[in-house]
Amino acid sequence: MSMQPSSAKREIVWQSVITVISAAILIGAEVFGAAFAGGWALAILLGLSDTGAHILQAVLFGIGVVIMVGFVRGAQRIEPFWKRH
Repeated sequence: MSMQPSSAKREIVWQSVITVISAAILIGAEVFGAAFAGGWALAILLGLSDTGAHILQAVLFGIGVVIMVGFVRGAQRIEPFWKRH
């Protein structure tokens, strides 16, 4: 494969970018809200201290980040951010 620059110009599809960002904000609020509330509730059920609750919330927050990255990557396949001319 040769690495020659292509003559096709790439252009941002703003409608797709705004759609995906808007959906990510909405879904992110739900995912991260559930992570913090779920961590707090599980910590109470498990009888953990405040430190344990914060650690559990951080773990669930990390899982939320993975979920959001997967969502944005999947959304980019459906709503491409770039088009070539």
